[in-house]
Amino acid sequence: MKRISILGSTGSIGRQTLEVVSRFPERFCVVGLAAGKNVRLLEEQIAKFRPKVVSVTNGESARELSHKGIEVLYGEKGASTIAALDEADLVVSAMVGAAGLKPTLSAVKAGKDVALANKESLVIAGEIITREARKSEASLLPVDSEHSAVFQVLARGRPPSSRILKEGLKDVQRLILTASGGPFLNTPKKELDRVSVALALNHPTWKMGRKISIDSATLMNKGFEVIEASWLFGFAPKNISVWIHPQSIVHSMVEYIDGSVISQMSEPDMKIPIAYALSYPDRISLSHKIDAEEDAHISFGACPNGFGELSFMGVDYERYPCLSIALDALQQGGDVPSVINGANEVAVEAFLSERIGFTDIARIVRKVMNSHRAGPASELEEVLESDEWARKKTLSLLDR
Repeated sequence: MKRISILGSTGSIGRQTLEVVSRFPERFCVVGLAAGKNVRLLEEQIAKFRPKVVSVTNGESARELSHKGIEVLYGEKGASTIAALDEADLVVSAMVGAAGLKPTLSAVKAGKDVALANKESLVIAGEIITREARKSEASLLPVDSEHSAVFQVLARGRPPSSRILKEGLKDVQRLILTASGGPFLNTPKKELDRVSVALALNHPTWKMGRKISIDSATLMNKGFEVIEASWLFGFAPKNISVWIHPQSIVHSMVEYIDGSVISQMSEPDMKIPIAYALSYPDRISLSHKIDAEEDAHISFGACPNGFGELSFMGVDYERYPCLSIALDALQQGGDVPSVINGANEVAVEAFLSERIGFTDIARIVRKVMNSHRAGPASELEEVLESDEWARKKTLSLLDR
């Protein structure tokens, strides 16, 4: 029986994680839940999964739950306590944005295996998280579909290990992360500054929360994934590529030095990588079936399955300037990724509240990055100061 704590239990990844857990009560149990302000949903989760302790955003929400007969914590300290529970074997880090950094770091320092969906932890503090994971021998098990795909490919034919992922293998030439292109892949560029919030949230293949849906529309999310992949797998930026793949079936590819390319494919369903992270190094049956169709065509050869045609293309960086920004931040290093993450979170919220247009997100984040002088990011205080500076700078630009 694997005992699990979930950070962000009422969010999209948290809810899907609990769906997987509920299907395998003989394998998993929940010992801790950290949520936001959705107390009603958390109450339902408490009734069904009976955790030992829960945490919410503030004291008011905590008081609403005090009658449930369990320990109720709140705030950043509460989430960090959930992350480091002695009883937990695995911590699912699924909080959204920079708010997930400190709880994730608490889990890593406590030596917990971490199923990592909060990519911002590595974007902001990749050096810190990986350093502490080496010290505590914590495992970082990727939940993002792209990183889970790379992890699965690299693990093939090798002894399974749940320790911190090793540096890039000598026989690997390149990692290729795929991106659907989001809802505006074929929208004329001149119309992008007028797209609505509703259209930007309407991702063609994935069902996600509001913030990550916007990041996927701008491809900032993919830029963050490149940064995350660099820290997880130990590859230099020049050895990580992004290809547009509208069908979202091939989640990532690994190119070897002999020219071979191995990919991982599945339906665009986050429960698949979630289940793999929860059960690693084993696999559990989710009963996903691919319909067989004779003569179904895949662009790199005939294959008798129901995936149909799979297509790939290069990235148009004029259409997706946020991806360029993230790649530039990775090249500059230090605290620059922390700066663009903070600026992006504020800018995306401004777009969702209809204060700015869609293309303003990239323009504002680029201005913030260009006005910042790169500094170190080897200590938590340094990245938190950079994050705070970026948010204040972004708000000042919005006020203008």
